[in-house]
Amino acid sequence: MALTEPDQDLTGVRMNWNDLTQNWAASYRALCTEFPNLEPSAMPFLKADQDRFESYLAATHDMSLKEAQTAFDAYLTRQTTKERHTA
Repeated sequence: MALTEPDQDLTGVRMNWNDLTQNWAASYRALCTEFPNLEPSAMPFLKADQDRFESYLAATHDMSLKEAQTAFDAYLTRQTTKERHTA
């Protein structure tokens, strides 16, 4: 997560793909908990590209690409909220 000034409003600051891939192994394990049809063997292939990940998510979870994008966006939002509450 990007660093902010102590008094800066955190509204709108949200985890993004770069934040997620900084610790890809742990992030991918968490993603597999949220999206159980992800295959561990696909992890290295997916790290390089969010669009590729979202396409794979759609294919493995019987979703349209738009549904997968929405589900992944919601996941990032939840993760951001978790981080704020544990910080």
